[in-house]
Amino acid sequence: MRYFRGKPLGLATLVLTAIMLLFSCIPFVSAQVKAEGSSVHNVIVLPLKGTVNPVMESFLFRALDEAEQLSPEAIIIEMDTPGGQLESAGNISQRIISIPVRTIMFVEGNAASAGSYLALSANEIAMTPGSAIGSAALVDGAHNYVNDPKLVAMWVSKMKAVAQKNGRDPLVAQAMADLQGAYEIKELGRTIPSGEVLSLSSEDARKAGYAEYVASNTADLLKQLKLDQANLVQIEPSTSEQIAAFVVHPGIATLLLFLGIAGVAIELFVPGFGVPGILGIAGFCLYFFGHYIAGLAGVETIVLFIIGLILLALELFIPSFGILGILGSLSLITGVVRAANDTADALMSLGIAFAAALVVVIIVVRVFKHRGIWNKFILRDSLTTDEGYVSNINHTELLGKTGRALTTLRPSGTALIGDIKYDVVTDGGFISRDEEIEVVEVEGVRIVVRSLTKD
Repeated sequence: MRYFRGKPLGLATLVLTAIMLLFSCIPFVSAQVKAEGSSVHNVIVLPLKGTVNPVMESFLFRALDEAEQLSPEAIIIEMDTPGGQLESAGNISQRIISIPVRTIMFVEGNAASAGSYLALSANEIAMTPGSAIGSAALVDGAHNYVNDPKLVAMWVSKMKAVAQKNGRDPLVAQAMADLQGAYEIKELGRTIPSGEVLSLSSEDARKAGYAEYVASNTADLLKQLKLDQANLVQIEPSTSEQIAAFVVHPGIATLLLFLGIAGVAIELFVPGFGVPGILGIAGFCLYFFGHYIAGLAGVETIVLFIIGLILLALELFIPSFGILGILGSLSLITGVVRAANDTADALMSLGIAFAAALVVVIIVVRVFKHRGIWNKFILRDSLTTDEGYVSNINHTELLGKTGRALTTLRPSGTALIGDIKYDVVTDGGFISRDEEIEVVEVEGVRIVVRSLTKD
């Protein structure tokens, strides 16, 4: 068991787009029901396939609610799962047990780990040839066996209790879940040694009283149940639930966070592309969408994310000594973490996504630095000679040279030095027009002269 943006988008456009897309991702989840036949007796068929997680939990709760409203004669749950999260498995199990309708768990592939626990929660179990049930020892996220005695004891007791509820041998359930003991299964004529857990084929499950039927398909099972004339109603996951089941996978969630962080950051720092901004917003939307459908994220988590996005954007334009950036980061991180089922997994996904996005953003900013947002704050126009401008020149080469005053210097005026006219200033006195002068000091464009005539 596993625990588990071409025109640039402005800031206002980016935020408004995020808000519209995020809330448009919140769908009305409706049932997809297909009915066949016209018999007054209903038999509900619904799938339980893939990893046991909050999305599966959300779908099964909805499906079972709809099924009960049809007052069916039986509910058949088609199962094929490798297991999944303990908390979701417990919630689904209790919901199945609480149904006042005959329930048949039809194992069409595997009922491993948490799947075996869910199979035992049904009133009856059916299996296809080649299917298996069992191997329910606790494992952590890295698929290593859990050795915590308290956790193992609690899990084993749950397996035994759910088996006993439907009159099954609790020792078999214990052998499926406990690695520590050796168990002799008399019905099978063999002993499960310490360090191993029990897994049953369809035939062995029937011998051990853990399967009432072995059927090749649902139609075959209905015949054996003498329900082949009943009105068959199939309840399938909605499109939104199917997307959500894909999105909440840790690897996909990390990828979506990476796209969100990198896309929005590139759009803010290097505006004008369009595609990164759109991909970034779409990534965040899908992330929150999947977790919303799974019942993990509420509107408050989306609001936190939008506030964080706005604060981070404002940090680029409003001097706040980093306060807006810090608050924005905290708000965004809180929204992402609150939307996840496991805080540790969410932080790990966010950390990986941020590190990868940081590398990509740095590369993009360096390559397209001429388009960066900082260019709005830096004067890059050049006043060149070709455009009629003359840059400031330090006339140090004039020091010691002589010329004549073209105007009376009182104390400033114009002098001819060589063949060029210069604006000059005297060293204190007045110099009459046409007097001989000498350059005695140069400071940048300031040329100081003295009269040679008065010497």
